[in-house]
Amino acid sequence: MSMNAKIAAGGVAVGLLLLIWLPWWVAFLIVVGVPAVAYLALDPSQRRRLRRVTRKELGR
Repeated sequence: MSMNAKIAAGGVAVGLLLLIWLPWWVAFLIVVGVPAVAYLALDPSQRRRLRRVTRKELGR
């Protein structure tokens, strides 16, 4: 299993646990908000590099 697959599986597990313990809208805000805040915390040059790498991988 690749590292990205492990991270995705962990994210799904955490998301399911949050849905059990918290109201669905709080869990949704956490699942959507954490990556959004992490992206916004990047410098503009890091955001450009991330978008460029993502586009290259999509073109495979």
